[in-house]
Amino acid sequence: MEQITITRPDDWHLHVRTGAMLKTVIPHTARQFARAIIMPNLNPPITTVKLAENYYQEIIQAVPENLKFQPLMTLYLTDTIHVSEIKVAAASPYVFACKLYPAGATTNSDSGVTQLDNIFPIFEAMQKHDIPLLIHGEITTPECDIFDRERVFVDKILPKIIADFPELRIVLEHVTTEEAVQFVHAASKKIAATITPQHLMFNRNAILAGGIRPHHYCLPIIKREQHRLALIAAATSGHPKFFLGTDSAPHLQFKKENSCGCAGCYSAHAAIELYAEIFASSNNLSNLETFASFNGPDFYKLPRNTEKITLRRNNWIIPGYYSVNNDHLIPLKAGEAISWQLSE
Repeated sequence: MEQITITRPDDWHLHVRTGAMLKTVIPHTARQFARAIIMPNLNPPITTVKLAENYYQEIIQAVPENLKFQPLMTLYLTDTIHVSEIKVAAASPYVFACKLYPAGATTNSDSGVTQLDNIFPIFEAMQKHDIPLLIHGEITTPECDIFDRERVFVDKILPKIIADFPELRIVLEHVTTEEAVQFVHAASKKIAATITPQHLMFNRNAILAGGIRPHHYCLPIIKREQHRLALIAAATSGHPKFFLGTDSAPHLQFKKENSCGCAGCYSAHAAIELYAEIFASSNNLSNLETFASFNGPDFYKLPRNTEKITLRRNNWIIPGYYSVNNDHLIPLKAGEAISWQLSE
């Protein structure tokens, strides 16, 4: 197959930051995706509907005039968030979900939830108002090996949330393990998962073999090959519980390449092309539209997009960097060839 035309996709997990970084990265997303779920882990985080509305306006102002793009805002859950804020969120045309970060799990998660029991009333309110819960599914206890954090969360924590709130729609974000895939398959239709391009492309050798590659470092961390293969099988299967979420997470070069580099891979520059390459390599390109364009809006109870995009088989080189004022943002697979390209 030399080209494929699909319904314009959406990105159901995206970081765009703020200020100069936002202005650099949002055109990359808007050229491909009609909508995106925007992560709220700014510093300070987006914890109220008012903050979400202000952030929405900042994003809209950064979208190029020739592109149409809708940010879908989320609230950052904390130990102290009030139930009344969930009622306000349910009435807001801007807020589409709430995000659970276990405290210390990833970038700007220090304000995250320390004890799940603290926010059970929030879960109850979200269930009542049918607001999806988006979960960074890792435990953060120091004794747990970093490669086991997701597996332990899925085994010990997630079942309790589901048992206590069976009608709550939950997205287990950026799944990375075979166990997570199996759990989502077996769970009710209220449970779904997003899958990133980096977890489909790489196993943990891509971070550690032959030297440390900081631009492949993300959280949850990339796992063994058996897990990558399980993710590919889930993503390319057409199963309605799995959909596109890049978790594209931009950091300036000096923040990635230092003695304690930030977690996050920047993939928004070529996201749909990377997914197309993955699906084509698995001989499942015909299922790309289902994964990228249908399953996400169906789960979020939003209409599918009506516009189309076309991808063509064409080798091109990903830029070595993008400029952010006087600094650099290094994209995933910088300077490497990719075999599919979005037709502008």
